[in-house]
Amino acid sequence: MGLETVFPDDPIDVLIIGAGIVALAAAQKLQAAGRQVALLERGGVAAATSSGNAGALAFSDILPLATSGKIARVPRWLMDPLGPLSIPPGYALRIAPWLLRFWRAGWADRIASSIAAQVAMMGLAEAEMDRMIAESGLGDLIHPDGSLELYESEAEFQDSLPGWTQRTKAGIAFEHVRGAAMADLQPGLSPQFIAGTFVPGWRNVSDPFIFATRLAADVEGRGGIFLQGEASQVFPQESGARVVLTDGRILAAKQVVVAAGAWSRRLTDLLGDYLPLETERGYNTTLPLGSFDLRRQLIFGAHGFVISRLTTGLRVGGAVELGGLDRPPNFKRSAAMLKKAMGFLPGLSAEGGVQWMGFRPSMPDSLPVIGPSRASPHIVYAFGHGHLGLTQSAGTGRLVADLLNGQPPAIDPAPFRPSRFR
Repeated sequence: MGLETVFPDDPIDVLIIGAGIVALAAAQKLQAAGRQVALLERGGVAAATSSGNAGALAFSDILPLATSGKIARVPRWLMDPLGPLSIPPGYALRIAPWLLRFWRAGWADRIASSIAAQVAMMGLAEAEMDRMIAESGLGDLIHPDGSLELYESEAEFQDSLPGWTQRTKAGIAFEHVRGAAMADLQPGLSPQFIAGTFVPGWRNVSDPFIFATRLAADVEGRGGIFLQGEASQVFPQESGARVVLTDGRILAAKQVVVAAGAWSRRLTDLLGDYLPLETERGYNTTLPLGSFDLRRQLIFGAHGFVISRLTTGLRVGGAVELGGLDRPPNFKRSAAMLKKAMGFLPGLSAEGGVQWMGFRPSMPDSLPVIGPSRASPHIVYAFGHGHLGLTQSAGTGRLVADLLNGQPPAIDPAPFRPSRFR
């Protein structure tokens, strides 16, 4: 999809900064509510993080990253520079305040409130995703194959049970499987896996980039405008906002949505909202079709990565490198995950893979930032979804539309408010 370089003279009704999956979903929901939208993007539509994710609609993923089990693993993970979690030595001091907030998010009372917020968000996200898929004609891109999380020891399986208890309370269906039942769900697994958990309600998109560009085409078909440019600063005004671009051009808008993912902090700091937005650098390798007979998404929680079946290939990826936006990629991380995947799936062919690195916008409490800037109610934030941008995109879009239209929000937005970090 092309981006226009000629800007409108009149103020834009709603200007969305960004054109990733969250921005596109917000545009679709705003259009459904009767608004005119324009999206400002410095690169290509869905060309950054939204193009390379695992393609999961993970509505059962209600647990924060800072659970006691994961925090206990952090020291061991950090010992392996190519493991599930790494922090480049030169970045450790810079990220220390974020890590402190992450540790505090793991306290029992905070985990309880975080899970409650995620349960509400996931319920909204699933309903709004179903509505968006139907309205935008995307049903052919959805595959309800479920997911299978795998465990290498009885201790690892037992450690997972409190999380599944939380999912039971939230009404999420799952089944613990072993032996032949596990092999039926995914033939060809290494015998090192002694148990698994099957989530039948888990869905995947055919390919996240195709899904996003199809959604973008629908937004454009409804009158949405896609503009080429990079925002450098947003200035609130009495009747809206001005957006100044890096090349000096200026856009006027009645309302603005900052949905620029991991790059959003460069704008929010200048608006006086100092938010602890950090960048999880995620890596993957996409293998050609036919590399393995994968039946559904496989989750290797102890190793921090997944394997997804897409119509464009087999994607092996995940893990977290907390390293900011500016460091060069370390594709040894992609290679390390692929090497593990070959051991987990002995028949996997690793030939012809394409490596990728993307930037996930991550908050220390695992909850996105959705709500107005302290500088102006005409400027609303929608970013910080971590691993759940695709999953929560439509729910976020609904909340953004409610806030900008002055409607009662579909769910309580308080857990996601930007001011929670003041």
